[in-house]
Amino acid sequence: MLTILFIGLLIVLVFNIIKVAIKLTWGITKIAFSVILFPLVLIGLALAGFFYVALAILIIAGIISFFRNLALS
Repeated sequence: MLTILFIGLLIVLVFNIIKVAIKLTWGITKIAFSVILFPLVLIGLALAGFFYVALAILIIAGIISFFRNLALS
């Protein structure tokens, strides 16, 4: 009886650990994309001659982040 209880609780624990790991990985991925990849893409666009496209994307991202910060305050 204790073995069945132990196995059941262990399965619940493993699923909870997997759920937390997925949430943490998603958070780390979002940070990596926003801090590393997004500026590199904008610099690459500017260096490739698409300066106006990079500037438009930068302005749109700035407006979105401005309003997001207002909403969270």
